[in-house]
Order: sequence, then C-alpha cells, then structure tokens
Amino acid sequence: MTDNGASAILDTDAAVLDAYSQAVMAVAERLLPSVASLAVGGAQDQRPQGAGSAVVISEDGFLVTSAHVVARSASGSATFADGRDTRFDVVGADPFSDLAVIRAVDGGLIPAVLGDADELRVGQLVIAIGNPLGFSGSVSAGVVSALGRSLPAGDGRRVRIVDNVIQTDAALHPGSSGGALADGRATVVGVSTAVVGPGAGQGLGLAVPINDVTRDVISQLLRTGQVRRAYLGLGGGSRPLPPRIAERLGQTRAIEVTSVMSSGPAISAGVRPGDLLVAFDGHPLAGIGDLQRRLSAERVGQPVEVTVVRDGQLQRLTVLPTLLVD
Repeated sequence: MTDNGASAILDTDAAVLDAYSQAVMAVAERLLPSVASLAVGGAQDQRPQGAGSAVVISEDGFLVTSAHVVARSASGSATFADGRDTRFDVVGADPFSDLAVIRAVDGGLIPAVLGDADELRVGQLVIAIGNPLGFSGSVSAGVVSALGRSLPAGDGRRVRIVDNVIQTDAALHPGSSGGALADGRATVVGVSTAVVGPGAGQGLGLAVPINDVTRDVISQLLRTGQVRRAYLGLGGGSRPLPPRIAERLGQTRAIEVTSVMSSGPAISAGVRPGDLLVAFDGHPLAGIGDLQRRLSAERVGQPVEVTVVRDGQLQRLTVLPTLLVD
C-alpha cells in the first residue's frame, strides 16, 4: 500500500471518529440538563436510603425513573447538572415495567424529548446519561446489542418479568438506573434499568423502552399513580418462524417463550418454555410488544385463545388473564 493510500485510510478513520464524537457530544449537551441525580428517602437531616437517576418529562416538574430506584419511598431530593437541588415526591411506581413517575417541588425544568424505541435497530448508536456510582452527569456510548429481551427480577415476595427491554453495551453501573438512553437525535428511547453480570461494567446493560406501551404506563402513573393490566406470567422474545410454519400462517416471526412463572395463567393454560406464541385472540404476534398491547385491563377474567407452535405443530390453548397488581 502506498503512503498516500495509508494516509487516506487514516484520514477516513479520523473523520469517522470525529463524527462519532460530535454526535455523542451533541446528545450530551442536549440531555445533561434534563437528567437528575436522585437521593431517595430519608429526612433532610438523614442519610438517603438509595440513589439513582431520573429524566425530566415536563417543565412543571415531572420526571420518569426506575421503580426499583424509588422502591417504597415517598420522597427524596433531585440534583441537576447546574447544581440546582430540589425535593421530589413519588407520584406512582409500577414494578412490573420498572417505571416510576416523581414530581419535583420546583418547576422550570428542561424536559427531554421522548422518542420511540420501536424504531431502534441492532447496531444503532445509543448514549446513556445518568449518575453511575454517584458520579453525576456521566455519559457513555455504545450500540443496541439486542432488542426484545425479557428481564427476570424479584421484589422479595415474587418474581416478575420486565418485558421487551433494550440490551446495550453502553456502560451502565449502579446509580445509572432511571437515567436516559438516547439515540443520535437526542431523543430518549429508553430508561436504564439494570446491569447484568457478577459485577458492574460487564458490557451488558438493559433499558426499558419508550414506546406506545410504556407511554401508556407513564400516562396512567401521572393520572392515578398506578397501572392496571392483564397478566399471563410468561417471558420471551421475538424470533423467526420455521419457513413451513411461516408460509402456512402468513407471518414470519413469533414470540419464543423463554420462561413461565410457576403459578399464573400461562402455566395453568399449558404454555411451556420453548413454545412459539404466534397469535393472541386471533391477532398475530411478532414480538413481546404486540402481546403487551393486547393485555389491557379489560382482558382480566376473559378466556382468550392463544395459538402456539410446539414440536412443529400448531396448538390452541385457552388462557384466563388475571389482574396484575403490585
């Protein structure tokens, strides 16, 4: 290779790196004022009981965070990048989506723009902004590693599954929870929720997506402080259907059931791990989001036919959704 050829490659690499840096810096500049560091619980003269991050969603003081950050606390304090500190109250929390809404006592906040995680693609640039390990206003960048994951979690009394989470290699650490996961346009597409691995910084973080389903969760929390929904008790992710089944059904993807709760409607109906869930009440299912949209509170107590592929054969099962309550 000639010197000119090597120089051209180096120039191209430098230009790519510069464009990457410029994109990350632009997102950070836009979103840092909209992400707060939370100290949760405890009176003003006492040590806080927990910590995390939150994202401003309205100028008059509403923020979204992770339900496990605020846990069963009623209040705390929020600190912003400009040094402003304000008390907040918990409006409502939904552990089954791991989302919560809080309201700061002071208004005049700078809201972030919420995007749509359903438009994300694997390999896409994402930027995480939060307060990991107590270091406020931290920024990390990476890519979307996978979509449609399920996150098993426990609250000490039972196991729950947070569905349809985003997997990213953007560095997340304890304290990042509740912070923003943004795309290259500085729109918030997820709320950071967990770090996976035996310790912090394992290169695998998870975020609850911002989409129609979670917008409805946030809306219900704003209105009533709680969320009502139907519950099946299963977890899974999208996967391609075998060609023969795909041709027969006229759809290419289904939900692969990866886990079934030991008690609940799914196991009572005979759903098993490994089943491919292809339809709910006659509506095709390509991913967990499709199922979530069907599980409205009106479904509770109403028998529903679900279609699964098991051992290459279609089977129809009847499931009786129950009310999912905290």
